[in-house]
Amino acid sequence: MTAPPIRTWLAGLRPRLVAAFAVIMILGATAAAGASYVSARRAILEGIQDQTMLKLRDQVTAYLPTVSVPPSLGTLDAFATALKPTKALVVYHDLHSSAGLTLDEVPAGLRHAVAVTTNIQFQRVDEGGTPVFFVGVPVQTASGRPSGLEVYAQVILSDQQDAIGELARNAWLYSALALPFAVAVALLAARQVLRPVRALNTAASQLGRGRLDVRLRAKGSDELAQLVTTFNHTAAELERTVGTLRAMEADARRFVADVSHELRTPLAAMNAVTDVLDEDAEQLPPDTAVAARLVSAETRRLTRLVQDLIEISRFDAGRAELRREELDVAAAVADSLAARGWEAGADLALDLPPGITARLDRRRLDIVVANLVGNALRHGAPPVEVVLRAESGDVVLTVTDHGPGISADVLPRVFDRFTKADTARARSEGSGLGLSIARENARLHGGDIVAADTGAGARFELRLPREAW
Repeated sequence: MTAPPIRTWLAGLRPRLVAAFAVIMILGATAAAGASYVSARRAILEGIQDQTMLKLRDQVTAYLPTVSVPPSLGTLDAFATALKPTKALVVYHDLHSSAGLTLDEVPAGLRHAVAVTTNIQFQRVDEGGTPVFFVGVPVQTASGRPSGLEVYAQVILSDQQDAIGELARNAWLYSALALPFAVAVALLAARQVLRPVRALNTAASQLGRGRLDVRLRAKGSDELAQLVTTFNHTAAELERTVGTLRAMEADARRFVADVSHELRTPLAAMNAVTDVLDEDAEQLPPDTAVAARLVSAETRRLTRLVQDLIEISRFDAGRAELRREELDVAAAVADSLAARGWEAGADLALDLPPGITARLDRRRLDIVVANLVGNALRHGAPPVEVVLRAESGDVVLTVTDHGPGISADVLPRVFDRFTKADTARARSEGSGLGLSIARENARLHGGDIVAADTGAGARFELRLPREAW
């Protein structure tokens, strides 16, 4: 049995919020007194300001024809006396009127503004808690040229200040009366709305942390209940989609691993054949020798790619294992370089102080060193500097080259798979997996690799903990 439409509507969140905020709006009428205070204050001040400026301008315009330039002190005093009922000061260069407003009473900022403009200027200051309004008029001749005369007037706004103070007291009084009611209504509305919102926030946080099975119980038939139902449907669809994607990802990884392993056997036979071709290349016709060397090089490249894919698949499957042993890191790095024929010289500068030991996997350290140094030798420029040092509880190996470096757009993704710094180098001896594999091996040890552009080349810093953790 369904509820009547009117009853369903009344049970919804919207009418409750409308009713709550209607009360707040009624009480907010008193808060509008604050806004009216600001508006009234502005109107009072602007009114007296406009009135004073217009009156002073008209008086100056009316009296100016009787003033001869340059004026005498008596002329300036008469001019200032004529500008009533305000206190006034008339200045002509270093000469000024002696009656009424004194030169020191005029704000320096206003005098400067009048001196550099042809428009009427004003400034409001506070003197002992009483606002005072000053007006400055740069007097011009009938032809529109500066006459050198400056007229200043002062109006004390004590009456206006009293009126503004009365408005402020009324505004505070109305606000104080409205505050308890506004707080009570706001708390009631918050209690109605925020409880399910908090539950949704908690559930969304759990969903973001990977708990895809989180669900909420929908209560009632209002908009928040519909939101909870939508959230549950979304979470269920997300769980299904993520499950499908994970299954597809696992299938893709399994496929790569299976294909890579299947390729190892034919590649072994191909490498044996290409070794023979390399040995006999000198005895072959020139065109055949070139083709044989090309096949040999591509076979070696394919072999390295398959080996890298197998290594990556082990990390993806979580089957990569560490076989730690106590190593003299300098000796292990030197052995890795020597195994590849990389010796210290003009192209390779080594700083490998002995006695730095750590518990590391020798094979995986060899992979990291080979990738970092090989990458620097292939794509950087000599000299390539390999520096080993101990730092706190870590061992740090820095590989720096003096090549073109790493561009700012490539640097954030230099460790991504199949990333190459030079897009023109689409085909090279590298697979684009070397740095990714090196970083995976470093993180397997509990360390990391950081890349940087020095401005004169690229630098890769390998940091590994000396003890297992």
